[in-house]
Amino acid sequence: MSWFTDTFGSSIGRKLLMSLTGLFLILFLIIHLLGNLAIFSNDGGLAFNEYAAFMSHNIVIKVVSFALYFSILGHAVIASWLWLSNKMARPTGYAVSNAAENSTWASRSMMLLGSLVFFYILIHLKDFWWQYKVGGSYQFDIDSNGNRDLFALVVEQFQSPVTLGIYLAGLLGLSIHLWHGFQSAFQTLGIEHQRYTPVIKFLGKVYAVIVPIGFAAMPVYIFFFSQT
Repeated sequence: MSWFTDTFGSSIGRKLLMSLTGLFLILFLIIHLLGNLAIFSNDGGLAFNEYAAFMSHNIVIKVVSFALYFSILGHAVIASWLWLSNKMARPTGYAVSNAAENSTWASRSMMLLGSLVFFYILIHLKDFWWQYKVGGSYQFDIDSNGNRDLFALVVEQFQSPVTLGIYLAGLLGLSIHLWHGFQSAFQTLGIEHQRYTPVIKFLGKVYAVIVPIGFAAMPVYIFFFSQT
């Protein structure tokens, strides 16, 4: 295990792990978004409930879930570690700072945005994952296919304008976080080239806009069109 501690015990190693966990989470978001699109099926939530049941009982998905939990926690812990290390290395800051000229606001605010996203994830897990997988106060009905009616819980949650506002704020933070983080992850891994870097930056910006909009469309759709 010495190679692991030697690699990830250094600042460069921690940044590498940050990039790897970040890219894994980026991939997961696409898969999660595609599955959640079942919310738009005009079937009273049957397709969405079927998707939720599959995700909960498939052994491969269960194994991948542990990698997901590790990535979320590891990404947050390492980011905090690196941020604190940088602050301790420069406790008084620079006498003259040209940060606004040399970097974007998103790149300078990754810790703030990451904290907002992490808080959003915790709320999301509390609202749905905990209720569905662990068992909270919500009493699930069974739909006509024999699955727990998670769709009913989703509708109930997003009928609240407060909950809707929190989720939209979290997704806005995610979008800005991804705006810089997508390209930064590839850069940390050394994937930089005069030909490829502009493409990566373009794809990152497209991803940072399209994926959060896709997730935001679901609670907005439910709030306006699925009222009971």
